[in-house]
This record gives sequence, structure tokens and C-alpha cells, in this order.
Amino acid sequence: MKEWKGYKKGINLGGWFAQNDHRDETYDTFITEDDFKVISSWDFDHVRISIDYHLLEDEKGQRLEKGFERLEKAIALCEKYKLNSIIDLHRVYGFSFDKSYGESGFFDDIFLQERFYKLWEDIAKKFGKYHGRVAFELLNEITEQSYSDRWNRIARLCIGRIRKIAPETDIVVGSYWNNSFLALSDLDIKLDDHIIYTFHCYEPLIFTHQGANWIDEMPVDYRYSIIDKTYEQINEDFGRDFEGWYANRILVPGGSDDPVFGKDFFISSFSSAVALADKLNVPLYCGEYGCIQYMDPKDELYWFKAIHQAFEELQINRAVWTYKKMHFGIADERLDGVRDELLKYL
Repeated sequence: MKEWKGYKKGINLGGWFAQNDHRDETYDTFITEDDFKVISSWDFDHVRISIDYHLLEDEKGQRLEKGFERLEKAIALCEKYKLNSIIDLHRVYGFSFDKSYGESGFFDDIFLQERFYKLWEDIAKKFGKYHGRVAFELLNEITEQSYSDRWNRIARLCIGRIRKIAPETDIVVGSYWNNSFLALSDLDIKLDDHIIYTFHCYEPLIFTHQGANWIDEMPVDYRYSIIDKTYEQINEDFGRDFEGWYANRILVPGGSDDPVFGKDFFISSFSSAVALADKLNVPLYCGEYGCIQYMDPKDELYWFKAIHQAFEELQINRAVWTYKKMHFGIADERLDGVRDELLKYL
């Protein structure tokens, strides 16, 4: 698999410029220079900076210079603390991975798509000069498989327009089912030396998202441990506890060499994506993975160790979700007792 230098292991800065109230106070205080210093001290080599369109444009699509200045300041802090970065467009006008935002129409409206292209052209004009240490991620977590053909067309056009401005910038692209590793084979874009394939991994979801109130049919008091569970047990529990919902999720069986949940689960899960990346000679990047705040930290360590072993063995680059709060924060107080150990597996 092709190597993506400078992006081996990173951390997301969720909640700063995306998935928030978009007030100046949040932009100014949620992440500060001290946080960049901490992240650098934890031996990460990059950050994934999620942004909603609200940071850079108003509701009518007019450019917001103050937002570009904020993003440029973040890039400067990355340089100061020797961190590379990814500008991830987490929400665009007309589409969000989170249906609760009520964004709609993007995949059917050429005018909204043109707004998307122009936003990326503006980003490329401002940050393309930082190629090698600033990458662009087109759009976070395409949801429905039915969007696949339209997304391929949109991504191809967008990449072409970015390339006229920033020919050497790394561009990160994922597929449907919320950046599923199983959907990467349906990506149909022109490859060059600066295209990166991305996926997200929160499997098994009954474990990593236990008690998440934003997931349909997930009881808020539901708790689940994978320690010493076999793959067969997890599949059985998944089907029993989430009948109906289970049919819409994909849980790939793990390898037969490990009798309990461990790295072979992830190695098996990622096998098709790795084979595709090898065939196409593109780097493979897991842009999000993590565990919700409601579990025992020992369970969290168990999961992170397993996925870390798979990442290392398969040479997959990654960024953990997320630095603080957002239900998944690595810096949160709940992990104070295990953080030193946890950082070994990120």
C-alpha cells in the first residue's frame, strides 16, 4: 500500500469549527493554543479539523473572511507545534451526515453543488500553498448508497476544479454508508499522486456507541462489553438486541485464529479496503474511530488495543475521534486513570 507521509496517527478536533453553535465564543475558546501543545506532546503527527460551511460562508453563500482567518490561525498553530492537518468539510449547505440538522437537496440541486465547488475553490486558493502539510477532505460521511453515482460525479468535478488551483494538495475522499470501508470499491474518481481513500470505523456499533441517544433503537441505558466475547456472540447479541436495526448494519465476521474479539476482527473487516488500496496504489486512511463516554475505561482500552494492532499490521493511517468532549473525548476527565496506557494504542 502506498505510504501517506506525515499522517500516520492523528486526532480529530471535533466540536470546534463544526457540530456546534457557531458562536465566536465557541470558536475562540473550545480549542486554544494549549490544546495544540498537548496534542503535540502526545506524539500525534496531524489533526483533522472539521468545519461546517457556517465558518466560511453565510446562509446565502457569501464568503466570511473572519472564518478564513480563524482557519489560517489554526494552520499556523499546527506549524508551530509540528502538526500536519486535514481540512475536513463536515457539513455543506444542503447535506449533513446528521439528519437532525435538516440539511437536504445537495445531491439533486446543481446550484447547491456549484456552491460546494466554489467553497472548495476558495479554500484551495487560501490553503493550497501549504500542500504537504495541509490536506483537503471533500465531504464527511456520505450516507445513502443511492447517492453513490451522484457523489462520484460531484467528487470528480470538485477534484478537477481544486486541481487547477492546488495541483499538489492531498485530497481525501470517502464513500457512502458513512465512509464505510465496504463502500470504497464503488468510488469512481480520477486518481493521481495526491488522492487518499478514507473510511471510518466504529464497529461493533453496539459497543462503541452504547447508549447513544442519536441512534434509532439504541436504548439510552444500554451497556455492552466485548471483553472475552467471541465474534459469534457479538453477532448473536447484535441481532437479538437490535432486531430490525441490525439488518441495516454491517458487522463483518472476524478471523478464525483468535477465539475472542481482537485484532483479527479488524484485519478481516478491513481486508477488502486494503486489497483495493494495494491494487490502486493509494494510501488508506481511517479518519474516525473511537468509543463513547458511557463505557468502562477498561473496555475502551481493550477495543483500542485491538484496532491499533490491526492498523499497525496493515499500515493504515488514522485519526482518533476526538480530542475533547463530543461524547468521545480522549482528553476528558473520565480517562485520566488510563490515558497514559491508551495513548500507546492511538
